[in-house]
Amino acid sequence: MDHEPADTDQDLPETDEQWRERLDDEEYRILREAGTETPFSGEYVDHKDDGSYACVGCGVELFDSETKFDSGCGWPSFYDVDDDRIETRPDTSHGMRRTEILCAECGGHLGHVFEDGPEPTGKRYCINSVALEFDEE
Repeated sequence: MDHEPADTDQDLPETDEQWRERLDDEEYRILREAGTETPFSGEYVDHKDDGSYACVGCGVELFDSETKFDSGCGWPSFYDVDDDRIETRPDTSHGMRRTEILCAECGGHLGHVFEDGPEPTGKRYCINSVALEFDEE
């Protein structure tokens, strides 16, 4: 990436044009158009460093590396998140029934959540690497 994540104290873009200026083409496709990166292609699929993962659109911290696990699905997976930092909504695209995850701060599409994760939550937050920015501890 050749830009810094947004400072959460800054105003969020209000227009499509402003979002296009803030994000690169792939980030825009994922976050603003609910795209999906190719499985096993993302920067954070096999990432194991200690730290936290923030929304690349607004800089809000979303996931702690302690909750990351290898689900084998091809996208970074986490078993827990602060519910105040995400929103969910039904997603019936592509003939499937899924639950979409959005950043509660900027509304950016992050990925989906499934009920097949490990304990203690039983959830698998399946997230596009492009939607994340890693902050090392």
